[in-house]
Amino acid sequence: MSQSEMYRAPRGLRFLAPMLSTFRLLLRDRFAFWGLTIFALFILVAMIAPWIAPYDPFAPMMTESGRLIRLAPPSAEHWLGTTAFGNDVFSQLVMGSRVALRVGLVAAIAVGFISTLVGVISGYFGGIIDDILMRMTDVALSIPTLPFAIVAVGLLGPSIDNIILVITLLFWRNGARIIRSVVLTERERVFVKWARAAGASHLHIILRHILPNILRVVFLWVTMSVAFAVLTEASLSFLGLGDPSITSWGQMLNTAFASGALRTAWWWVAPPSLMLITLISSLYLIGRAYEEQTNPRLRERT
Repeated sequence: MSQSEMYRAPRGLRFLAPMLSTFRLLLRDRFAFWGLTIFALFILVAMIAPWIAPYDPFAPMMTESGRLIRLAPPSAEHWLGTTAFGNDVFSQLVMGSRVALRVGLVAAIAVGFISTLVGVISGYFGGIIDDILMRMTDVALSIPTLPFAIVAVGLLGPSIDNIILVITLLFWRNGARIIRSVVLTERERVFVKWARAAGASHLHIILRHILPNILRVVFLWVTMSVAFAVLTEASLSFLGLGDPSITSWGQMLNTAFASGALRTAWWWVAPPSLMLITLISSLYLIGRAYEEQTNPRLRERT
Protein backbone atom coordinates (compact mmCIF):
# COMPACT_ATOMS: atom_id res chain seq x y z
CA MET A 1 0.00 0.00 0.00
CA SER A 2 1.33 3.40 -0.98
CA GLN A 3 1.69 6.37 1.35
CA SER A 4 -1.22 8.19 -0.31
CA GLU A 5 -3.54 5.17 0.01
CA MET A 6 -2.65 4.76 3.65
CA TYR A 7 -3.40 8.34 4.56
CA ARG A 8 -6.73 8.25 2.72
CA ALA A 9 -7.87 5.51 5.12
CA PRO A 10 -9.84 6.50 8.24
CA ARG A 11 -7.56 7.63 11.07
CA GLY A 12 -8.44 4.67 13.31
CA LEU A 13 -7.67 2.16 10.55
CA ARG A 14 -4.41 3.62 9.24
CA PHE A 15 -2.26 1.25 11.29
CA LEU A 16 -4.37 -1.72 10.16
CA ALA A 17 -4.25 -0.71 6.51
CA PRO A 18 -0.92 -2.47 5.79
CA MET A 19 -2.34 -5.67 7.31
CA LEU A 20 -5.41 -5.50 5.09
CA SER A 21 -3.17 -4.86 2.11
CA THR A 22 -1.08 -7.90 3.10
CA PHE A 23 -4.17 -10.12 3.20
CA ARG A 24 -5.26 -8.94 -0.26
CA LEU A 25 -1.79 -9.66 -1.62
CA LEU A 26 -1.88 -13.21 -0.28
CA LEU A 27 -5.26 -13.94 -1.84
CA ARG A 28 -3.80 -13.22 -5.29
CA ASP A 29 -1.46 -16.20 -5.11
CA ARG A 30 -2.81 -19.75 -5.38
CA PHE A 31 -0.01 -21.14 -3.19
CA ALA A 32 -0.83 -18.62 -0.46
CA PHE A 33 -4.53 -19.44 -0.80
CA TRP A 34 -3.90 -23.11 -0.11
CA GLY A 35 -1.46 -22.26 2.66
CA LEU A 36 -4.01 -19.99 4.34
CA THR A 37 -6.74 -22.61 3.88
CA ILE A 38 -4.66 -25.36 5.48
CA PHE A 39 -3.57 -23.09 8.33
CA ALA A 40 -7.18 -22.02 8.93
CA LEU A 41 -8.19 -25.69 9.12
CA PHE A 42 -5.54 -26.32 11.77
CA ILE A 43 -6.86 -23.36 13.76
CA LEU A 44 -10.43 -24.64 13.44
CA VAL A 45 -9.45 -28.15 14.58
CA ALA A 46 -7.53 -26.72 17.53
CA MET A 47 -10.51 -24.59 18.57
CA ILE A 48 -13.03 -27.45 18.50
CA ALA A 49 -10.61 -30.22 19.55
CA PRO A 50 -12.34 -31.01 22.89
CA TRP A 51 -15.59 -31.64 21.02
CA ILE A 52 -14.23 -33.78 18.17
CA ALA A 53 -11.78 -35.90 20.18
CA PRO A 54 -13.78 -39.08 20.92
CA TYR A 55 -11.73 -40.06 24.00
CA ASP A 56 -9.51 -38.61 26.68
CA PRO A 57 -6.02 -38.62 25.09
CA PHE A 58 -4.54 -40.19 28.23
CA ALA A 59 -7.35 -42.67 28.94
CA PRO A 60 -6.43 -46.35 28.32
CA MET A 61 -8.86 -48.12 26.01
CA MET A 62 -10.16 -51.38 27.43
CA THR A 63 -12.12 -54.31 25.98
CA GLU A 64 -15.34 -55.55 27.58
CA SER A 65 -13.34 -58.26 29.30
CA GLY A 66 -11.04 -55.65 30.84
CA ARG A 67 -8.02 -56.19 28.61
CA LEU A 68 -5.95 -53.23 27.42
CA ILE A 69 -6.29 -52.50 23.69
CA ARG A 70 -2.59 -52.20 22.86
CA LEU A 71 -1.25 -51.23 19.41
CA ALA A 72 -4.58 -51.85 17.72
CA PRO A 73 -4.53 -50.83 14.02
CA PRO A 74 -7.05 -48.29 12.69
CA SER A 75 -10.67 -49.41 12.98
CA ALA A 76 -14.19 -48.00 13.03
CA GLU A 77 -13.96 -47.51 16.79
CA HIS A 78 -10.42 -46.09 16.81
CA TRP A 79 -9.86 -44.26 13.52
CA LEU A 80 -6.08 -44.09 13.90
CA GLY A 81 -5.62 -47.10 16.15
CA THR A 82 -4.19 -47.11 19.66
CA THR A 83 -0.77 -46.69 21.26
CA ALA A 84 1.26 -49.22 23.24
CA PHE A 85 -0.48 -47.88 26.33
CA GLY A 86 -3.97 -48.21 24.88
CA ASN A 87 -4.49 -44.48 24.19
CA ASP A 88 -6.55 -43.40 21.20
CA VAL A 89 -4.17 -41.96 18.59
CA PHE A 90 -6.80 -39.78 16.88
CA SER A 91 -7.70 -38.08 20.19
CA GLN A 92 -4.03 -37.41 20.91
CA LEU A 93 -3.49 -36.06 17.40
CA VAL A 94 -6.43 -33.66 17.62
CA MET A 95 -5.52 -32.38 21.08
CA GLY A 96 -1.88 -32.05 20.00
CA SER A 97 -2.89 -29.44 17.44
CA ARG A 98 -3.81 -27.09 20.30
CA VAL A 99 -0.30 -27.32 21.73
CA ALA A 100 1.36 -26.79 18.34
CA LEU A 101 -0.67 -23.67 17.55
CA ARG A 102 -0.46 -22.27 21.07
CA VAL A 103 3.32 -22.54 21.08
CA GLY A 104 3.63 -21.37 17.47
CA LEU A 105 1.39 -18.33 17.67
CA VAL A 106 2.31 -17.10 21.16
CA ALA A 107 6.04 -17.56 20.60
CA ALA A 108 5.88 -15.94 17.15
CA ILE A 109 4.04 -12.88 18.49
CA ALA A 110 6.59 -12.52 21.30
CA VAL A 111 9.49 -12.98 18.88
CA GLY A 112 7.97 -10.49 16.43
CA PHE A 113 7.47 -7.89 19.17
CA ILE A 114 11.01 -8.14 20.56
CA SER A 115 12.61 -8.32 17.09
CA THR A 116 10.66 -5.26 15.95
CA LEU A 117 11.40 -3.29 19.11
CA VAL A 118 15.14 -3.98 19.00
CA GLY A 119 15.40 -3.60 15.22
CA VAL A 120 13.49 -0.32 15.05
CA ILE A 121 15.27 1.32 17.98
CA SER A 122 18.69 0.18 16.75
CA GLY A 123 18.13 1.12 13.11
CA TYR A 124 16.36 4.43 13.71
CA PHE A 125 18.57 5.98 16.40
CA GLY A 126 21.91 4.47 15.34
CA GLY A 127 25.08 5.56 17.13
CA ILE A 128 25.85 4.18 20.58
CA ILE A 129 22.34 2.72 20.91
CA ASP A 130 22.81 0.78 17.71
CA ASP A 131 26.24 -0.46 18.82
CA ILE A 132 24.97 -1.68 22.20
CA LEU A 133 21.88 -3.45 20.82
CA MET A 134 23.75 -5.07 17.93
CA ARG A 135 26.54 -6.32 20.22
CA MET A 136 23.85 -7.88 22.40
CA THR A 137 22.38 -9.43 19.28
CA ASP A 138 25.78 -10.75 18.23
CA VAL A 139 26.20 -12.42 21.62
CA ALA A 140 22.73 -13.97 21.29
CA LEU A 141 23.54 -15.19 17.77
CA SER A 142 26.63 -16.98 19.08
CA ILE A 143 24.50 -19.23 21.30
CA PRO A 144 23.80 -22.64 19.66
CA THR A 145 20.06 -23.15 19.35
CA LEU A 146 19.34 -26.77 20.26
CA PRO A 147 21.93 -27.21 23.06
CA PHE A 148 20.75 -23.97 24.70
CA ALA A 149 17.11 -25.04 24.41
CA ILE A 150 17.84 -28.45 25.95
CA VAL A 151 19.78 -26.98 28.88
CA ALA A 152 17.31 -24.12 29.46
CA VAL A 153 14.18 -26.30 29.44
CA GLY A 154 15.98 -28.89 31.56
CA LEU A 155 16.79 -26.25 34.19
CA LEU A 156 13.47 -24.37 34.06
CA GLY A 157 11.34 -27.49 33.91
CA PRO A 158 9.36 -29.19 31.11
CA SER A 159 6.33 -26.96 30.60
CA ILE A 160 4.74 -25.22 27.62
CA ASP A 161 5.31 -21.77 29.12
CA ASN A 162 9.02 -22.49 29.59
CA ILE A 163 9.30 -23.81 26.03
CA ILE A 164 7.68 -20.61 24.71
CA LEU A 165 10.08 -18.53 26.81
CA VAL A 166 13.11 -20.41 25.48
CA ILE A 167 11.91 -20.13 21.87
CA THR A 168 11.42 -16.37 22.33
CA LEU A 169 14.92 -15.98 23.73
CA LEU A 170 16.37 -17.93 20.81
CA PHE A 171 14.63 -16.51 17.75
CA TRP A 172 14.34 -12.75 18.32
CA ARG A 173 18.01 -12.23 17.38
CA ASN A 174 17.75 -13.03 13.66
CA GLY A 175 14.61 -10.94 13.22
CA ALA A 176 16.18 -7.96 14.98
CA ARG A 177 19.01 -7.81 12.44
CA ILE A 178 16.65 -8.23 9.48
CA ILE A 179 14.29 -5.50 10.68
CA ARG A 180 17.18 -3.18 11.54
CA SER A 181 18.49 -3.40 7.98
CA VAL A 182 15.08 -2.35 6.62
CA VAL A 183 14.78 0.51 9.11
CA LEU A 184 18.20 1.82 8.06
CA THR A 185 16.77 2.25 4.56
CA GLU A 186 13.39 3.65 5.65
CA ARG A 187 14.86 6.34 7.91
CA GLU A 188 16.60 7.90 4.88
CA ARG A 189 13.37 8.25 2.89
CA VAL A 190 12.38 11.76 1.82
CA PHE A 191 9.09 11.79 3.74
CA VAL A 192 10.93 10.83 6.95
CA LYS A 193 13.35 13.73 6.48
CA TRP A 194 10.41 16.07 5.82
CA ALA A 195 8.69 14.92 8.99
CA ARG A 196 11.90 15.42 10.96
CA ALA A 197 12.35 18.91 9.47
CA ALA A 198 8.74 19.75 10.36
CA GLY A 199 9.51 19.05 14.02
CA ALA A 200 7.81 15.67 14.36
CA SER A 201 8.85 13.65 17.42
CA HIS A 202 10.78 10.42 17.16
CA LEU A 203 7.76 8.45 18.38
CA HIS A 204 5.53 10.08 15.75
CA ILE A 205 7.99 9.30 12.96
CA ILE A 206 8.41 5.69 14.08
CA LEU A 207 4.66 5.03 14.44
CA ARG A 208 3.48 6.95 11.37
CA HIS A 209 6.32 6.56 8.86
CA ILE A 210 8.64 3.71 9.84
CA LEU A 211 6.39 0.96 11.23
CA PRO A 212 3.76 0.95 8.43
CA ASN A 213 6.53 0.50 5.86
CA ILE A 214 8.31 -2.37 7.64
CA LEU A 215 5.20 -4.38 8.54
CA ARG A 216 5.69 -6.50 5.43
CA VAL A 217 9.06 -7.67 6.78
CA VAL A 218 7.67 -8.14 10.29
CA PHE A 219 4.78 -10.21 8.92
CA LEU A 220 7.14 -12.43 6.95
CA TRP A 221 9.40 -12.97 9.96
CA VAL A 222 6.45 -13.73 12.27
CA THR A 223 5.13 -16.27 9.76
CA MET A 224 8.47 -18.04 9.66
CA SER A 225 8.73 -17.81 13.46
CA VAL A 226 5.51 -19.81 13.83
CA ALA A 227 7.11 -22.64 11.84
CA PHE A 228 10.37 -22.40 13.83
CA ALA A 229 8.46 -22.47 17.13
CA VAL A 230 6.31 -25.48 16.18
CA LEU A 231 9.37 -27.41 15.01
CA THR A 232 11.39 -26.49 18.11
CA GLU A 233 8.59 -27.57 20.46
CA ALA A 234 8.23 -30.87 18.59
CA SER A 235 12.01 -31.43 18.76
CA LEU A 236 12.17 -30.75 22.50
CA SER A 237 9.14 -32.95 23.16
CA PHE A 238 10.67 -35.74 21.06
CA LEU A 239 13.80 -35.50 23.23
CA GLY A 240 11.62 -35.97 26.33
CA LEU A 241 11.55 -32.31 27.43
CA GLY A 242 7.88 -31.70 26.67
CA ASP A 243 5.19 -31.07 29.26
CA PRO A 244 4.13 -34.54 30.52
CA SER A 245 0.70 -33.30 31.55
CA ILE A 246 -0.42 -32.57 27.97
CA THR A 247 -0.18 -34.35 24.66
CA SER A 248 1.71 -32.96 21.68
CA TRP A 249 2.86 -34.29 18.33
CA GLY A 250 6.50 -34.39 19.42
CA GLN A 251 5.55 -36.21 22.59
CA MET A 252 3.60 -38.79 20.58
CA LEU A 253 6.74 -39.52 18.56
CA ASN A 254 8.84 -39.66 21.73
CA THR A 255 6.49 -42.20 23.32
CA ALA A 256 6.43 -44.30 20.14
CA PHE A 257 10.23 -44.30 20.05
CA ALA A 258 10.59 -45.12 23.76
CA SER A 259 8.13 -48.04 23.49
CA GLY A 260 9.95 -49.53 20.50
CA ALA A 261 6.96 -49.11 18.17
CA LEU A 262 8.51 -46.44 15.94
CA ARG A 263 8.84 -48.84 12.98
CA THR A 264 5.94 -51.22 13.60
CA ALA A 265 2.97 -49.04 14.60
CA TRP A 266 2.82 -46.76 11.53
CA TRP A 267 -0.61 -45.44 12.55
CA TRP A 268 1.00 -44.03 15.70
CA VAL A 269 4.03 -42.44 14.01
CA ALA A 270 2.79 -41.28 10.60
CA PRO A 271 -0.12 -38.97 11.67
CA PRO A 272 1.86 -36.58 13.93
CA SER A 273 4.74 -36.54 11.44
CA LEU A 274 2.37 -35.66 8.58
CA MET A 275 0.67 -32.97 10.67
CA LEU A 276 4.02 -31.33 11.42
CA ILE A 277 5.03 -31.45 7.75
CA THR A 278 1.66 -30.11 6.58
CA LEU A 279 1.51 -27.25 9.09
CA ILE A 280 5.08 -26.10 8.44
CA SER A 281 4.60 -26.43 4.67
CA SER A 282 1.46 -24.26 4.80
CA LEU A 283 3.40 -21.54 6.61
CA TYR A 284 6.18 -21.79 4.04
CA LEU A 285 3.66 -21.38 1.22
CA ILE A 286 2.23 -18.27 2.88
CA GLY A 287 5.68 -16.75 3.41
CA ARG A 288 6.87 -17.63 -0.10
CA ALA A 289 3.80 -16.15 -1.76
CA TYR A 290 3.92 -12.99 0.33
CA GLU A 291 7.58 -12.42 -0.50
CA GLU A 292 6.87 -12.86 -4.20
CA GLN A 293 3.89 -10.49 -4.14
CA THR A 294 5.79 -7.75 -2.30
CA ASN A 295 9.06 -8.09 -4.21
CA PRO A 296 8.78 -6.91 -7.84
CA ARG A 297 12.01 -8.70 -8.83
CA LEU A 298 10.65 -12.05 -7.68
CA ARG A 299 7.36 -11.42 -9.51
CA GLU A 300 9.25 -10.82 -12.75
CA ARG A 301 10.98 -14.21 -12.46
CA THR A 302 7.77 -16.19 -11.97
